[in-house]
Amino acid sequence: MAVCEVCHNDYELAFEVRAAGGAVHVFDSIECAAQKIAPTCVNCQCRILGHGMQADGQFFCCAHCARVAGLSQSQLVDHA
Repeated sequence: MAVCEVCHNDYELAFEVRAAGGAVHVFDSIECAAQKIAPTCVNCQCRILGHGMQADGQFFCCAHCARVAGLSQSQLVDHA
């Protein structure tokens, strides 16, 4: 069995996630994986589980949050 690096649960159905740069993470649930590796919205601090939007190295969960932070549509990159 493998131990989740977030909650430390020793679980027979744990899985590995291989990230850019060669990092390997072990999790027992999608919830733990999201908590560890999903980016956080600069405006509302929610975990970004979809494509999200980016501007100047900052991540936003949606265009609304980017506008609240003072960015215009032309400054945003949407990876959808």
